[in-house]
Amino acid sequence: MSSRPVWEKRQFGHRARLALTPAQEQAIDAQAHAARAAWNLLHNLWSMTPKCTRSLTRMDQTLRQARKDIDWLGVLPAQATQAVLKTYMRAWRNCWEGRAEEPAFKSRVRSVMSVDIPQGRDLHIKRVHRRWGMVNIPRVGRIRFRWTRDLPVGKAANSDNRITGARLVKDSLGWHIAFRVTALERKPAEHTGPEVGIDAGVNISLALSDGNHQDHGRPPRLPDGSADRDKWLNKEEKAKLLRLEQRAAHRKSFRKPKERTSNRLHRSYDQIRQLRARATRRATDWQHRTTTSLARQYGVIVVEDLHITNMTRSAKGSVENPGKNVAQKSGLNRSIAQEAWGRTVTMLTYKTARHGGTLIKVPAPYTSQRCSACGFITSGSRETQELFVCKNPDCGWTGNADHNGARNVLHLYRIGHTMEIPAAGRAVVRRTRGVKPATAR
Repeated sequence: MSSRPVWEKRQFGHRARLALTPAQEQAIDAQAHAARAAWNLLHNLWSMTPKCTRSLTRMDQTLRQARKDIDWLGVLPAQATQAVLKTYMRAWRNCWEGRAEEPAFKSRVRSVMSVDIPQGRDLHIKRVHRRWGMVNIPRVGRIRFRWTRDLPVGKAANSDNRITGARLVKDSLGWHIAFRVTALERKPAEHTGPEVGIDAGVNISLALSDGNHQDHGRPPRLPDGSADRDKWLNKEEKAKLLRLEQRAAHRKSFRKPKERTSNRLHRSYDQIRQLRARATRRATDWQHRTTTSLARQYGVIVVEDLHITNMTRSAKGSVENPGKNVAQKSGLNRSIAQEAWGRTVTMLTYKTARHGGTLIKVPAPYTSQRCSACGFITSGSRETQELFVCKNPDCGWTGNADHNGARNVLHLYRIGHTMEIPAAGRAVVRRTRGVKPATAR
């Protein structure tokens, strides 16, 4: 007797590159600047209004009147303006509930340019070519975008499978559109694959307890021992980046204090940001491919509950108590930031759930100092960043330090010392009663 399939709704995003003409790019830029200005106007209004008279209705009325009175603010569609208001109020709600800090003023330089399209019915998406599709942007017109995956459009769209909206986002490589998709999919069966512990490292990107390490093949260190800031760029791109940085430094030397940045210096900065964005895109692509492969292969994936912000804190210290090995710690912090461990765990979280697997977190203390063969713990076991040597005279196990950490991570899960991460809420440490840490693996 076969059981009936269980269906569940899943929400996800899909990002595609836009192919814009100069006029279309100028129009979207104007909308993005108007959206940023609308946020700042709301922030100023909220700050100057007494607490007893603050209301969503008043802010909505003020924003509507501002669109009528200010021409450059009126280029933003009405629904996109309402989306800015809803986002601002949601930011305050997250602050009140302790999930985020207070909303702040968005500067022209540091803020990301974006425009929200809250209604999916306004997009009118159509596939016109094997590699290209067309989408309608309010007050801009029809725009081509790269078609890299099937979207629920046309006859395939219904109440359960549809595009609910989109967001235009600009980075150093141009404008992109991020579709918000709701799909009805069959709930995956429980994954019966093996268990594996993962230790995120610098020398080995993802060390697995079974020895099936995942590495991107890019050395974290240069021959002189310093951290490689641009390991995702090839030799020609690194040489170009060096020339651009030298050119930018030369042009910056002619700028007087408080003087406006020249257009030439802006162009040099734009080219540098493009190379940096290209490297980030390659790193993200490797993470997507690797995490998808791990989610398909393993049923239970165990990772450490790392506090990356504390790990990458500077060792500079203060004037009274200066730090030690500041340069080495700075290079290590840079290498950790490049590996983007938090993004890897985020990808594994939703990909394991999509494939029927489970992601478990375990406490991180002593996983790198404990011998995975005998359980002996000492701070001097790591001879180098790569080598682990057990100081127990009865053991003497030697191996890769990251592999040793991955075996310890899996062992913590097997003895029940895990941290269950619910869909919403804080992690809870759970320890199986009556089970003590074993001294042998």
